[in-house]
Amino acid sequence: MSHTDDIDDSTAPLIEHLAELRTRLIRSVAAFAVGIILAFIVAEPILQFLVHPIEQTLRDLGDPSPTLQYTSPQEYLFTLFRISMVFGFALSFPVIGYQLWRFVAPGLYKNEKGAFLPFMIASPFMFILGASFAQFVVTPLAMQFFLGFADVSSIFAGLMSKATGNIPSDIAVVPETASGVKITFFGKVNESLDITLKFIMAFGLCFQLPVLLTLMGKAGLVSAAGLGAMRKYAVVAILVLAALVTPPDVITQIILFSVVYGLYEISIFLVGRVEKKREAQLRAEGYYDDELDEE
Repeated sequence: MSHTDDIDDSTAPLIEHLAELRTRLIRSVAAFAVGIILAFIVAEPILQFLVHPIEQTLRDLGDPSPTLQYTSPQEYLFTLFRISMVFGFALSFPVIGYQLWRFVAPGLYKNEKGAFLPFMIASPFMFILGASFAQFVVTPLAMQFFLGFADVSSIFAGLMSKATGNIPSDIAVVPETASGVKITFFGKVNESLDITLKFIMAFGLCFQLPVLLTLMGKAGLVSAAGLGAMRKYAVVAILVLAALVTPPDVITQIILFSVVYGLYEISIFLVGRVEKKREAQLRAEGYYDDELDEE
């Protein structure tokens, strides 16, 4: 066999892998496009769902008709596109994850496949759990903190004044003041959505901590003892994360710290179980050295 034949034989698998990668990418992009279209169809109800904490907070503060505005012709449409991108990816993730799995699975051993597949399932579940926690717990608390400084009662008073004047009923009016500047809340759609999506993404990613550390434990990159020894550094890191992600509201920061630290402790427990299972398997196969372990 000539040297040229050796080169041809070595490049053939590479070409096959590239062709396989191209096929998987095309299918993933197609699924993403379909997800975007489906999400855009229901983007407005999704937007109403995402800004519901703001709506409820404004109603609790005395605004009978909560309103969010946009100040440029394209702003509302781009907001719907943004929602479609985020939720389109969420809808298409099962297909994208499956395509990723089909691409990497042939290169894995049987035991590696059995270890990797559960994490492909656990990761989106934990993200949804974190996103739900952000939407139903954290965002309402944040809105109560932020909007607690806003004077929405003045808008309410202005609306009441329409009953005795000739002002059109669809115009919100701020009552006249004898002196000073009246500061009140007129929320923008894109900015209000921005803070909600940031909370969803931040908590969704934070809830990936047990998945990530357990996977690293299976790979032998971290140990339960090592994670336990790093507790004091983890506490500092989580406190910094809570200060950066949440508003300057002590209650919200305590909630985030408690949740993420709890996830860290759960991760230590899961990594410990992985180590015990691996140790039991090595004992069964006769590879585990009890004397070395005692030392």
